[in-house]
Amino acid sequence: MATVSEHGLKRVVWQRIKETIIEDCKKSEIWKILILDHFTTKLLSSCCKMSDLMQEGITIVEDLYKSREPVLEMKVRHLDICTPYPTSILKSAYVYFTDYCSDELFNKMKLYCGKYIRVCKELNISFLPQESQVFTCDNPGAFRSIYSPHCSQDKVKTLETLAAQIVTLCATLDENPGVRYKKETVLENTTLDNAKQLAALVDYKLTKHYDMDDNSKKKGKTQAQLLIVERGFDPVTPILHELTYQAMAYDLVPIKNDTYKYKSKDGSEKEALLNEDDQLWARLRHMHIAEVSEQIPKLVKEISANKKQPDGKITISGLSQLMKKMPHFRKQKTVHLNLTEDCMNHFQKNVEKLCKAEQDLAVGSDVEGVKVKDPMRTLLPVLLHPHGTYDKIRAVLLYIFSLNGTTEENLNKLIQHVKIEEDREFILNWRELGVPIISSVSETSRAYCTLSSRRDRTQEETYSLSRWTPVIKDVMEDAVENKLETREWPHQSECPAAWNGSGAVSARQKHKASTQDERRSGSRLIIFVIGGISYSEMRSAYQVTQSVKSCEVIIGSSHIVTPMELLDDIQALSKPTTTKETFTIVKE
Repeated sequence: MATVSEHGLKRVVWQRIKETIIEDCKKSEIWKILILDHFTTKLLSSCCKMSDLMQEGITIVEDLYKSREPVLEMKVRHLDICTPYPTSILKSAYVYFTDYCSDELFNKMKLYCGKYIRVCKELNISFLPQESQVFTCDNPGAFRSIYSPHCSQDKVKTLETLAAQIVTLCATLDENPGVRYKKETVLENTTLDNAKQLAALVDYKLTKHYDMDDNSKKKGKTQAQLLIVERGFDPVTPILHELTYQAMAYDLVPIKNDTYKYKSKDGSEKEALLNEDDQLWARLRHMHIAEVSEQIPKLVKEISANKKQPDGKITISGLSQLMKKMPHFRKQKTVHLNLTEDCMNHFQKNVEKLCKAEQDLAVGSDVEGVKVKDPMRTLLPVLLHPHGTYDKIRAVLLYIFSLNGTTEENLNKLIQHVKIEEDREFILNWRELGVPIISSVSETSRAYCTLSSRRDRTQEETYSLSRWTPVIKDVMEDAVENKLETREWPHQSECPAAWNGSGAVSARQKHKASTQDERRSGSRLIIFVIGGISYSEMRSAYQVTQSVKSCEVIIGSSHIVTPMELLDDIQALSKPTTTKETFTIVKE
């Protein structure tokens, strides 16, 4: 297993960092110090390890916000400096910005510490590569800034920032995509057009970026499309109980910062990082939980076998390396057996009873395909059972979504039944996302995709408690097949004609999975969801990519959400703005 993540976006970002920061002073034999702010610490952590940096001659990584003693005998390589740094501690500095450096800041640096700076560059990497085909802008607060009525003054600035970050993603991938967006929504005489605004900003900044390209050549549109959509487009997917491994684990098990804590057989507490460096996790994460347990031992054997030489033989050195890695494989197996058991315990205790009702409400029919005529009869058993408050809220929301809103009288009864009279914002604030809650709203104002417009998947094999398909997967497949209606998905800027069908193959046709490099020579579809993406939607990007020979699907958002996190964010929309976070210099 390679030390550096060799997967998609992470590999591209690490390569860009090596080609700029590392190469700039590689000729020097002097060891270097890398000084990072909070965002660039996350950026580096997402695509490399300390051992990788050590191999490149970087001996120390330090926090920008902490003061330090002079280290005059060492070169300092400084990534994403935010304020001029005291010059007395530097012998020389290589300064890099992940985003645009303003003229004001550049002139200050030139004035106060110009003689110490050997290099000053903009990297254009202000996004986080979360997975091989998933990125975020590392900005959970964007949800509140865009949708809260208390933060209307912050919205434009937030959209500007997100647009700039999306442009750096495109630049990192060397893409200049055609931009489209989901048509704006009108709800209660209010127009929700955040996708339209963001699309215009992204297209403007893309044009400006490539006009200023180092090659002094205007870059034309590439074989890529960028689709921008709001969270209210599909309110169902992010609150359903999911039974695929990754989505289920993050919903039911307390996993923080991708770290899973569990107890070993001797009772000691262990930690495991769930990322793509864990090959077992990468292979299991999109499987249904019913398949995971039996697949774990098979995949451990398969991964071990893949460490052999190409001719199937194992050399003495190869065997030595394999034996060194065996404890790691055994640990991965233990981790995932524990995590699977945790998921199944939650499922059998509580979730199983919820899933049938949730699926029937979401899909609009039961497992036999019979239409749900009275959604209240489906909801009632959930309300009568002693489920937790969050679970009941999720079921009530699915009921309301299935009806495109309910009456105010019925809504009040539901709120009383769930006992959230003081927290009714969990339900009412969905209106801020353009989702109808009160049924007096006309049918045409619906923010999200209607069941009648969904793809027919009745012939696909599914588990009875996993019949729902994220709406974004329909969008991905329609985009690849050039079936998106211009009326619903207006063009902010056109894609090259070559996108329209020549390299786009039906996502329903089965192809042998192509390598990432092969797909890179084809088309790219980039999806950006304003307001957070769910793990189910992330999975859809991989599924469509695997089904299509010549198009890679990348999905991103301001942040990744779990059902409970999204509900908390929804409730908080009506709360007054809190004091912003501040940073102070800490002297060690």
